[in-house]
Amino acid sequence: MSDTPHDKLQADDLPLRPGLALMREGPWAGWYHWEPVDDFEEHAGPFYCQPEGEGPDAPVVCGFMPEAKNRNGGGNIHGGALMTFADYALFMIAGGMSTSVHGVTVTMNCEFVGAAEPGKLLTARGEVVRAGGSLVFVRGLISEGERAVLAFSGTIKRLKRNA
Repeated sequence: MSDTPHDKLQADDLPLRPGLALMREGPWAGWYHWEPVDDFEEHAGPFYCQPEGEGPDAPVVCGFMPEAKNRNGGGNIHGGALMTFADYALFMIAGGMSTSVHGVTVTMNCEFVGAAEPGKLLTARGEVVRAGGSLVFVRGLISEGERAVLAFSGTIKRLKRNA
């Protein structure tokens, strides 16, 4: 599954944000999974992420292998599944591999630009447009290989953690 050369990366090589667990075997070996799981994301996905490059500030790429359960009536991947993956990617892109962004999505804009099929790897990449004290603005693109599937942008409202 890995489309980036980071096989040598070990869990201790990065100051990982809490909740990320390195997958050590299976088709997602080398990718990270959020644990304990978010029940809805796990049902819709599961979704994974990995650094795309070296160091704690490397961009993040998110991965999703849609299955038959993710299809709409026309046989393509349901827009709701793509939007759920985009929301997951929004937070992963906002914080990267080392910084947790605790908050809620306050806006999410999506443009469906192509159909996706079950069994074909989808990746999400993006960038933080601006990060202020309480709001984080992110934009990104979900692709199937080189083909764009969904363009998205969103705003995260940071929340203070309860002690």
